[in-house]
Amino acid sequence: MPYIEALVPTIVVALVFWFAIRAVSNVDRTERAAEAEVEEQIKLAAQAKDNKSPKADN
Repeated sequence: MPYIEALVPTIVVALVFWFAIRAVSNVDRTERAAEAEVEEQIKLAAQAKDNKSPKADN
């Protein structure tokens, strides 16, 4: 039983660390996806603006 009591704090700290790293990773992944979506919308808006502008015929 003393071995289990000695290992429990280490296991708990490891689990807390794992959950924290996982949360940071998920937030980063979500932020990158949102940023990519915004960049795509900006790109599409710029293309739409270019298509609407009158072009000179040569």
